[in-house]
Amino acid sequence: MKRPDKRFVALLVLAALPPAVEGVVLDAFGFRAADGLPAQVTAVWPYDTYHDLRWLFVYHDSWLIFAIGLVGLILLRAALTTGLVLLSWPRQLPRPSVRWLARRNLALTVLVVVVVSPWAALSIAASVVALTWLLAASLLPLFLLAPFLQRSAVVSSWWRGLPSIELVGWSLLNFVVLTIGGALVWGVPIGWTAPVAAIAGAINGLLWQRTVAAALLPRRPVRWARVPAAPLAILLAFIVPVVVQPALAAVTSTSSKPPRILLLDQPLPPTVRHVVIFVAGHGSAYDGEPPVDPNVQWFSYRGLDAQGRPRPFGVRDTYQSIESSVALLDTQVELLHRRTGLPVALVGQSEGALVSRTYLADRPHSPVNILAMFSPLVSAGRSYYPPVGASAGWGLAAGWELRVIFGLADLIAKSGTGPEEPFVRSILDHAPFYRNNLMCPISGVRIVAFLPTTTATEAPPGKYAGVPVFQMPAVHGGLLARPVVQARLVDFLAGEPVSAPEPGYNLIQDVSAAWQAPPLPISFNPVWQGQQLPDPAFTGRICQQS
Repeated sequence: MKRPDKRFVALLVLAALPPAVEGVVLDAFGFRAADGLPAQVTAVWPYDTYHDLRWLFVYHDSWLIFAIGLVGLILLRAALTTGLVLLSWPRQLPRPSVRWLARRNLALTVLVVVVVSPWAALSIAASVVALTWLLAASLLPLFLLAPFLQRSAVVSSWWRGLPSIELVGWSLLNFVVLTIGGALVWGVPIGWTAPVAAIAGAINGLLWQRTVAAALLPRRPVRWARVPAAPLAILLAFIVPVVVQPALAAVTSTSSKPPRILLLDQPLPPTVRHVVIFVAGHGSAYDGEPPVDPNVQWFSYRGLDAQGRPRPFGVRDTYQSIESSVALLDTQVELLHRRTGLPVALVGQSEGALVSRTYLADRPHSPVNILAMFSPLVSAGRSYYPPVGASAGWGLAAGWELRVIFGLADLIAKSGTGPEEPFVRSILDHAPFYRNNLMCPISGVRIVAFLPTTTATEAPPGKYAGVPVFQMPAVHGGLLARPVVQARLVDFLAGEPVSAPEPGYNLIQDVSAAWQAPPLPISFNPVWQGQQLPDPAFTGRICQQS
């Protein structure tokens, strides 16, 4: 019987041990929300660095700690990559010295950190506002860069020419393995995290072996061998968040003339015995034209005029703090209720859902007894960064990197939006409520949440709905214009129960677990200490009382 190759066994052990260690630590703290990450510790570039930077961006509270963490991250990553490359080197080729590989991997680790850093920062933004398109924007450049960066550890001229089809295939398989591995590691009970993470890490070792071989022993000559393809790809990747961010924001924003919505364009049936206020989302606008039914009103982010009518508002009016919008909504609800004598129903979309739910939390005896939330930002506020002017605070460096990224994007979009706008700041400052209570029932109020399928990718796996849900394939903000959804909304306003969980929604949550940024525990942040609530990052559940 042939004895196992000792170097191959050593490769599997080296690839399996760090994920297992991270799994043990997560289990020791019961930190369930981060269980999808350990499989990435020994992933092939750039996913390993993406893993490291997300942890660092969340878990530093000063520039000194960030600098120490960054240096430590680079040194450890360079040493680990050197070991993995040494053990993966094909036997039929002469292997360079350990010193040469160590120097090379140290320099390349610095390069990869710089290249991957913007996407890791965007993943922090995604965990703050719980938007799928931000998470996608943080991952898409990695697909582009992976085949180029996977040659860099072993090939001197890695920056020239196109990667082979084999490298492209291995990089895609790498992503699939990490996605499935993250789902499996998250799905096992506490106590099994480390063994399953070790298996996922061992598979990473196999991928390192195949990737190094594909880079060193290409089956075909390198195409475009004289073209600096890798620098061009990196440059393109840097342009992606600057261009895609405003483009996607424009797609997801609502115009002053939104798609035709039954609620606004037709009279309500007589079975609806409420007056209805439609609270539009972030980036929406209203031209002042009233809905067809006099018992339906737009909520105005600029308040009411002297006659009590909602004022027209523009996109930038929606950037105000949630507290300011809640105060305006309170005035509009009370005036409409007094004028009609009818109970009030709120239909809130995206930001409008947060405004409506916050209003009900602050005013338990209001005239509102129906709330329909469309595309609410489920489990927003999982990360934090301090405001401009703060010299310390969790996520300090991440906040400044996001300001640079969105500032550059705003040179193109001219939208004025960004990580410091008051709406985003409201989520950051009151994150425990939005993480734990947004999707919870309220005594005396009928609530339903209409969730697009993409919502499943916006938070770590767990039970994040304590109210009835209606789930359908759609993107954020895309449900309200669907005829079937409009019909169910009218049914709900008329008093009928509405609930339609979508099969497969939980599976999508699981396979997204690997790509979420690790949440910041509520108990860590002094800003949140006045809002003592159980932390879904550890319980995997919401609506729990302190």
